[in-house]
Amino acid sequence: MDEPIRFDTKIAVLLRDDLAVWQRLNVTAFLVSGIAATHPEVVGEPYEDADATMYLPMFRQPVLVFEGSKEFMATAHERALRREIEHAVFTQDLFATGNDRDNRAAVKAVSTADLDLVGMACYGPKNAVDKVLKGAAMHH
Repeated sequence: MDEPIRFDTKIAVLLRDDLAVWQRLNVTAFLVSGIAATHPEVVGEPYEDADATMYLPMFRQPVLVFEGSKEFMATAHERALRREIEHAVFTQDLFATGNDRDNRAAVKAVSTADLDLVGMACYGPKNAVDKVLKGAAMHH
């Protein structure tokens, strides 16, 4: 039997607990795309079925999803900044935009402390990401 694969890094998404289901799904998809785009080492090999049909690769490790209050979002964001953990952010304003240019402009218009975060995704050493998200509940 093969030994279980262990990872010393963690991919984690934190969602604000008052989002609608469609918002949670949308925010998660957008946030993890930033990790895949900047860290090719987290992407595995392409998939292939028994008929040799090829599919795109996915992350090589699990993505853990957590949730927290608006206040906890700000706390986790501050922890990520203080610990210099790479992370992606999704703000409330991004629900009203329709493209990357407008998304980036919406974030740029607001100071760090005033970002109305609805989601963030972290990638880094497992113990450091755990410290950023300490107190968050697993999404259910």
